[in-house]
Amino acid sequence: MLNQQPRIAVVTRETRLKGVLRRWSTLGQAKFVFRRSRALAATENLDVPQAVALSEQAADEDFESIETEDRAYQESIQQLVSSLDFGFPVQVVDRQYLPNFDFGLCAAVVVIGQDGLVANTAKYSLEVPIIGVNPDPARFDGVLLPFQLHEVRPVVQHVLKRQARLRDVTLAQATLHDGQTLLAFNDLFVGVNSHVSARYQIRTGDLQEEQSSSGILVCTGAGSTGWMSSVFNMAGGVATFLGLPQPDQGPRMAWEDRRLLWAVREPFVSRTTKASLVMGSLADGDDLVVESQMPAGGVIFSDGVESDFLEFNAGSIARIATAASRARLVVG
Repeated sequence: MLNQQPRIAVVTRETRLKGVLRRWSTLGQAKFVFRRSRALAATENLDVPQAVALSEQAADEDFESIETEDRAYQESIQQLVSSLDFGFPVQVVDRQYLPNFDFGLCAAVVVIGQDGLVANTAKYSLEVPIIGVNPDPARFDGVLLPFQLHEVRPVVQHVLKRQARLRDVTLAQATLHDGQTLLAFNDLFVGVNSHVSARYQIRTGDLQEEQSSSGILVCTGAGSTGWMSSVFNMAGGVATFLGLPQPDQGPRMAWEDRRLLWAVREPFVSRTTKASLVMGSLADGDDLVVESQMPAGGVIFSDGVESDFLEFNAGSIARIATAASRARLVVG
């Protein structure tokens, strides 16, 4: 790879300030909207002049925080890029372009942002080593961001020399009958792109049934403490209400675990739908087969990114299993 003049990709995200400007065009317009909303809320308990004064102060404090966050992040990106002067091209890629970015010639991928940005990047990076950088340790926990800015250069050097310590992370994969695929670092969601019920046939092993539910969630070891944990939280709350013993908080799976865990969200029982297949695990090599019965709006998306999805309407069949490829996170 090194003989082909590889590049180093730096993956970034949109800040809150950029999102505000994209929606409201100017900072002045955005501040006006914020102030008006806060004033309307404040006038429920305060007179109008006092409400306006307090709302303007609160809006200014909000924007000061947003602007400070954006400024710190942009400075961190500049510092990071300038530290990667190894003679290779350095390409900055915003998160929205990840599905279309070619990682084939990348020797390393440096992700600077929040944990979710690492998860979003990992399913597209084709096993290229990923270095997670925490640009603001005071603001972000950074479970997937083990490095700070001053540590990045030597870490990337180790990656280029193939001397870095790597941790393989199991991915989930959904494959449609027409060959389309989608990978997930944390979890896959199979359902409808609205609040109506999803209709489908589910099959695991020799068991199958027709179902109507809020969708199916499939998680990896990395995602077992994320969205899937809400399923166990709900089960615990129901058990408390009924005076039953509290269920376990769910399995704690290692990131390298080659199993997947799946659950059906809010299954509905009727004359034509059942709810006997509501949770299970998939060993490496097993699959969960789902056949859509939704005339429109059926989707499969991963890691909470609804904008990057597979259409899953009537006639589509998805096989969900452990992916052959793995994400590779640099840990030292």
